[in-house]
Amino acid sequence: MTAEDPDKHTRDLAADSFAENDPTAWFDRLYTQANEGEATVPWDHEQPQQLLVDWVDQHHVSGDGQRALVIGAGLGRDAEYLASLGFDTTAFDVSGTAVETARHRHPNSTVDYRVANLLELPAGWLYSFDFVFESLTVQSLPEPPRHEAIARVRSLLRPGGILLVVANARGEQEGADGPPWPLTPTEVELFGDDSVTEISRERVPDENDPAIHRWRVVYQRASTETAE
Repeated sequence: MTAEDPDKHTRDLAADSFAENDPTAWFDRLYTQANEGEATVPWDHEQPQQLLVDWVDQHHVSGDGQRALVIGAGLGRDAEYLASLGFDTTAFDVSGTAVETARHRHPNSTVDYRVANLLELPAGWLYSFDFVFESLTVQSLPEPPRHEAIARVRSLLRPGGILLVVANARGEQEGADGPPWPLTPTEVELFGDDSVTEISRERVPDENDPAIHRWRVVYQRASTETAE
């Protein structure tokens, strides 16, 4: 029987995982239960993240064979969208069940779906991607290790690469009983450093619930010439 309140069930799974000092274990438990018809994944939507689609449309983005990476790819909606734009797309999730489900849903996909942990990234991925998309993943982690996870996101960008971050937003003084933990302006700034510069930041009301706001933030790593 499917859990009556998917959001509450998800939070309960997460709380159990945090109590076990394993902040990511609950993802695979949720996806496994969903495959068995015992739970619903609250973020399992058919369409790609709208803030990604709108940004792509606004900036006339084309992949042209550039390398893209989707963090916490879930069941593949955003990865498949980026691949359709011509990106050579890699997508990873900490949940092996999510990755296998994504492969099953998209049997003819060009996306390279991988099982990986943001906190333990493959060395070959560091400083390797032209475009990195982080959507609502780090906000699902407690602090610690949320700030460490943010730094790991930054480390994936190649020189000149673009990072697009989508996250629920809150003010500096607003509390949050997560997960998720909407990001404060200070936390958003942690995606950048001396070589990764914030290009733009928007706080956008959710189209279905204006009480919810989301960040859409763009960063770029300096090119080799600029960094030198």
